[in-house]
Amino acid sequence: MSQQTKVVTGINTRLSYANIWEPKSINGGKEKYSVSLIIPKSDQKTVNAIEKAIDTAIQEGIGKFGGKKPNKATLKLPLRDGDVERDDAYQDSYFINANSITAPQIVDKHVQPILDRDEVYSGCYARVSINFYAFNTNGNRGIACGLGNIQKIRDGEPLGGHASASDDFTAIDDNSDDDFLA
Repeated sequence: MSQQTKVVTGINTRLSYANIWEPKSINGGKEKYSVSLIIPKSDQKTVNAIEKAIDTAIQEGIGKFGGKKPNKATLKLPLRDGDVERDDAYQDSYFINANSITAPQIVDKHVQPILDRDEVYSGCYARVSINFYAFNTNGNRGIACGLGNIQKIRDGEPLGGHASASDDFTAIDDNSDDDFLA
């Protein structure tokens, strides 16, 4: 891994499809940890760093592309436009899908490990270290994104439509005679 292909995202990056606690197999493939990173288009520092890292990964991956630099337009690239490809949560943003066979370290703002799995979820904001590398497999050529570590920055509106139990229910008095099972 080259330092020039590694990027740490900005503090307004949002996690989506956060499969970061347990590896999961997708379409019968090898089990991996994965996350979709939603990066605001306004975060030009992160976007520019990602574009530079992708260009470096293309240059470093020339050996995988037959020994010569490919036309970038012919490659599958990881930085995608949320306005074109996704729903409202991805509007005015780019997104990148990152994965790894090794578990990411997950820490808080003070770089202390987070052990409570409910603390880091799809919708929260985090800085994430990612690394770009070339691939050429079965005719598919491009740049992939490896998942490094995650630093939770702040809470956000949970994604995925899950309501909390306190939103769904009210407390029931133990002496209530509303026996709905009778």
